[in-house]
Amino acid sequence: MIHAATDEVLERLWYATEEARTPAAFGDFRMDISDAELRTALDTLIASGCVDQGTGFTLSASGAARARGIVRRHRLAEVLFVQALGTNLHDAEISACEMEHMLSEAVVDRVCAFLGHPPACPHGKPVPAGECCRVYSTRVEPLIRRVTELPVGSTASIAYIAPKTLSRIDRLAAFGIVPGSEIRLIARNPSCVVACGASSIAIDDEIGREIYVRTA
Repeated sequence: MIHAATDEVLERLWYATEEARTPAAFGDFRMDISDAELRTALDTLIASGCVDQGTGFTLSASGAARARGIVRRHRLAEVLFVQALGTNLHDAEISACEMEHMLSEAVVDRVCAFLGHPPACPHGKPVPAGECCRVYSTRVEPLIRRVTELPVGSTASIAYIAPKTLSRIDRLAAFGIVPGSEIRLIARNPSCVVACGASSIAIDDEIGREIYVRTA
């Protein structure tokens, strides 16, 4: 119980850091445990050097590294359940909360490679990169990959789109390029050309790398 509670505290502090809400006050955690259990978890993390306490609570360097791993496992699990397995977001969240405490680093890297090293979870939050993302190993055949990585002439289903700007989603949607649609790579050079429904469109390589497709 204490291990799960400390992991949850670290995760909440990571989110607070992402949203520039640190130092966090005791009442900011809003966890499904008693105040006494939360205090015990915080005391444990402070004693181990993972959390610093001043005017509030913040992650130390070692705590940030540990929290990063927890958040990475959680968000990759969400991608796996929602994008690859078609689970609804509510059920995926429950399962991801369980998996974040169980997966080893080696398994996490294989899941990440299998999913094509996704940059974001279904909520649009960034998935912390792992060593596998920097190496980008192709030893595990990915279930999800960028449309630009498909063999020319092949067809796949769009799993998700991770654009740098939200306006790109509207522009792509005008051509029917939305999650769930089938897309075919017609050409890769000299420019990327894809077909979706009755439309064929030439897109920048950068945009092509933002379209993730399910290959199986």
